[in-house]
Amino acid sequence: MSGKDVALALADLVAIALFIYGLHELNSPATARRGNRLAMVGMAIALVAILVQTSAIGWWAIAIGVALGGAVGIVAALKVKMTAMPQMVALYNGAGGGAAALISIVEYYVAQNGTAAIDQVIAVSLVLSLIIGSVSFAGSIIAFLKLQEVMTGRPVTYPGQQVVNAVILLGIVALAIWFVASLGTLPAWGFLALVAGAIALGVLFVLPIGGADMPVVISLLNSATGVAVAIAGFEINSVLLVICGALVGASGTILTVAMSKAMNRPLTNVLFGAFGATGGMEPATGSGGPQQIRQASADDVAIMLAYANKVVFVPGYGMAVAQAQHSVKALADQLEKRGVKVLYAIHPVAGRMPGHMNVLLAEANVPYNQLLDMDDVNPEFTTTDVALVIGANDVTNPAARNVASSPIYGMPILDVDKAQNVVVLKRSMRSGFAGIENPLYEMPNCSMLFGDAKASVDELTAAVKAS
Repeated sequence: MSGKDVALALADLVAIALFIYGLHELNSPATARRGNRLAMVGMAIALVAILVQTSAIGWWAIAIGVALGGAVGIVAALKVKMTAMPQMVALYNGAGGGAAALISIVEYYVAQNGTAAIDQVIAVSLVLSLIIGSVSFAGSIIAFLKLQEVMTGRPVTYPGQQVVNAVILLGIVALAIWFVASLGTLPAWGFLALVAGAIALGVLFVLPIGGADMPVVISLLNSATGVAVAIAGFEINSVLLVICGALVGASGTILTVAMSKAMNRPLTNVLFGAFGATGGMEPATGSGGPQQIRQASADDVAIMLAYANKVVFVPGYGMAVAQAQHSVKALADQLEKRGVKVLYAIHPVAGRMPGHMNVLLAEANVPYNQLLDMDDVNPEFTTTDVALVIGANDVTNPAARNVASSPIYGMPILDVDKAQNVVVLKRSMRSGFAGIENPLYEMPNCSMLFGDAKASVDELTAAVKAS
């Protein structure tokens, strides 16, 4: 090995070490920023190493790609609101899967031109990264459209859906076997059919999954992208891609399994439970609909809060939409000045992506020790004076415990209904992302405070100050 080869191998090793340590630092909110920065440094080192080892023509192509991608990333980081972060994660994840699929497409056409031979190992790697990457790309795009509410977040099903999916899957398997058996000499029409089939499977895979399960889906698609990237690394003989893809695939899989366990639902139920679904609870109507609720004023709620011993904030997507996390922290500070114990209840699938509420509250400098996971906070509700629910619909729905027809039946929830008083901040009686009514709102210990979450919390803060 030349000195240049040794230097490049060392650069890859340093980059990999930084990725691994950065991922480890993400275990805690206290070290997450440092972990992210270390991973960024590792990525910069990896990019420089790739630039150094390419030829003149390749150097310019990679440099242009880095410049364009970096520009898009910087603009997105500066412009995208925190409320749109789940959509951005889904979109970026799709880009990763698409990139892995494009590598396979390029390798296929290079082999067709006779400039490179495909052996059995490369053929298997190529077809797997193509299929998995295409499924991840298409599925992530559908997840993005659902999260962006360009299309409905409810399960989209139709008669014979399982049969259609099975036929497409069998077609993909048949073409994949043909590709491997022929060592990549599959006709162009067959290869294009393989790509189209994988994309169609990705779309049909995510369509029947409801919005309440979207955090799990995003995590699973992220894992699939990692696997596709790792396999693509074998095609182009890149140890860096193999290890980095394996890290993403393994961490995504662990997170997906953990979230499924937290929901007390098998992963197969999350992914396939909506197939052929036709019912469930009816969607909530607008304000003034069939639910009998009690409406409270900000002054009434402020008195409850000011003279409470313990208050638990329950953040949800409504807090994210209103960007109310800083206002919530300001209200909590006022309560703590009065000697009130303040906690935050974090459900594993609150929001639209894993850790969504943790990210928002960390941005508002909420102390980490006040953020309690579902298992830790649920015993606290029986001694809680006020549970303040801020737009968390589905994760506080008692129907998950006792209504077998509910789409979320069996999912562990935050036991806010066991608090002495529950106050729900909502814009209206519109249902949550799962599209179902919440019987919590009709319970005698529950009151509704309607309005924009940020404006309502600011009004509560002012009222508590004045009391």
